[in-house]
Formats: sequence, structure tokens, C-alpha cells
Amino acid sequence: MPEIIAVTVYRIEELPEPAKEQARAWYRRHGLDRDWYDAVFADFEAVCGILGVTLRTSPAGLMGGGFRPRLHIYFRGFWSQGDGACFEGHYAYARRASEAIRRHAPLDVELHRIVDRLQGVQRRSFYQLSAEARHRGHYCHEGCMAITVERDGRSGQVMTAGTEDIATEALRDLARWLYRQLEREYEHLTSDAVVDEALAASDVSFTGDGRRFG
Repeated sequence: MPEIIAVTVYRIEELPEPAKEQARAWYRRHGLDRDWYDAVFADFEAVCGILGVTLRTSPAGLMGGGFRPRLHIYFRGFWSQGDGACFEGHYAYARRASEAIRRHAPLDVELHRIVDRLQGVQRRSFYQLSAEARHRGHYCHEGCMAITVERDGRSGQVMTAGTEDIATEALRDLARWLYRQLEREYEHLTSDAVVDEALAASDVSFTGDGRRFG
């Protein structure tokens, strides 16, 4: 015969601390929104536009029909040695990028350094450099970007020594910068305070030992 079993359930704020940690662990595994990184991607796209990087896109289907552009940004994290981020796109000189990036992110010294390196190497090449970045291999860190640098001058002038290395490393630094933004966002969204707030605002309940109920 069927039995009725009474179970006492709790909200996150009602649990003792050890059980709270169990409940938080569930949320970090299953409750985080799948697209938690969208805001980071949007800011990265804005930063790239300022620097002169046009990110590669491809159409992605929507559940209700139609398509939206999918940015070719890849990452994996945040615990293994091979974790990182990379992107695909085309780079060309952008006028006044140094001033624009400082308006966009006045306190981000690393972004300032990246844009200044790109602008400096462009100046040496009479603003004729361009680059293509493509993802290669099965990993997602900056070393997985195949970067081809060219000089587009009509006179056929070759690049000066070190130019390709400087431009390539600056674009790799941009991928490293992106990874740090993703890591910071993830750490924020999975912090105890933010997780507790999200659980308190939801209808999720837990048993006394912190296991999700239902």
C-alpha cells in the first residue's frame, strides 16, 4: 500500500552552516544559468570593437525559430592547467583606440597596455598591419589561437623585425584578459553571498542535511 512520509524541508536561510554548504554545492553544479557569461561576452565584443578586432560569428538557431549570431569565443575553466579562453576574428588598425579604451575602462591597466602595444606596432608599420586569429586543436587557451599577421601596404614593404611577434602576443594577451574576466564573473556568481541570495529568491527547498528536495 502507498505510504505518506512526512519530510521537513527548509529554505537556505533556515539551514545550519554545514547543510548550507551542501545546498550551495548543488546550486553551483546545477543552478547557475547556462548563459551566465553573456554579459562578459558582450563587454568583450565592445572592447574588441574599440581595439579594431571584428569577432567572427556564425548563425545559431533559436528555440522559437530564427537565428542569432554566435560569437566565436571559446573557454574552459576554471580549475585545470590547460584552461583558458580564445577567440576568432580579424584585427586591423582602429583610430584613437588608446583614448577610447580608456574612456570605456578607465581603471583597467591591462587593457591600456594591450591597446598601447597594438597602436605602437601599427605606428611602426604605418598603420598597415592586419591579423587573422583562428582556433585550433581541442583546448581553449590563448595558445590555441593560430594568428597570421600581414602588412597591407601597396608598396609591398615587409614587416620590421619583431612586428609579428608583438602583434601576436598582444592578441594572445587579449584572450588572457578575457579569461580573467570570465573567471572573476564566475567567482562572483558562485560566491556564498550571491548563491544564498539566488536560492532565497527561488522556490527551491532542502532537507535538513542540505539535499535538494523534490
